[in-house]
Amino acid sequence: MTEIHAIDPEIAGMPRGGWDASWLDRRLQTDELEYLDRDDVSDEVKQKVVTMLDRMGELTHQHDTFARVALDLVSDIPDPRILELGAGHGKLSAKILELHPTATVTVSDVNPNSVANIAGGPLGSHPRARIQVVDATDIDSQDDTYDLVVFALAFHHLPPLIASRAIAEATRVGTRFLVVDLRRLSPVELALTPLQMVSVNLVFQPLSSLWPCVHDGFISALRAYSISALTTLGQAADPDMSVTVLPKPAGYGPPVNAVVFSRQP
Repeated sequence: MTEIHAIDPEIAGMPRGGWDASWLDRRLQTDELEYLDRDDVSDEVKQKVVTMLDRMGELTHQHDTFARVALDLVSDIPDPRILELGAGHGKLSAKILELHPTATVTVSDVNPNSVANIAGGPLGSHPRARIQVVDATDIDSQDDTYDLVVFALAFHHLPPLIASRAIAEATRVGTRFLVVDLRRLSPVELALTPLQMVSVNLVFQPLSSLWPCVHDGFISALRAYSISALTTLGQAADPDMSVTVLPKPAGYGPPVNAVVFSRQP
């Protein structure tokens, strides 16, 4: 049984830029929730955001890019077992299955409606896919069930204490935990973000989706973690946690970081 360390509750107060974040960086964050995380927002609005994320992932080839990053980490395993957390639309898992002939994937999200939508699509009948509702902080699996756990473009939804618990859980059920998420932007970049988001969404999204997508996109940018913060979250989950920053994934789309957490043997 993997030993789970008690997480220092003080981590809850860590800035998104890490303990070493500047005065300005500490103010360029928010506790405001994205529509995806709010109980008072209809599922119709939430699914508009999910659809936007899927469409942007297709147009920028990020589904393919992130799948290849994940598969590189299990390239030495003949039949890799992979868990995707916060899958949303499930297209990352679908791409993993397309690229690897023997990989098995558990596709999960905490939102039952998103899980139902995934199950109603091609993944629902795929012989190497299983779809289920999973809370990233309370995964109903035994130790080392998976060779890799993946969380792409959604880790910033978790506040620091919960994020650290998710790292502890993911590295309990999986050998390695890959987080691919938005890079924390500089103050100048953040100032330009709303204008960029409006321009991009006007080109690629229906007008009815403009506000939900810009709303969630800007809040996501304000809630993104820095590498320093991600490292601190991993060490809070386990003082001996190995944290490896991968080369920045190539390609189009919003700038991201890719970080791998693993427990020392």
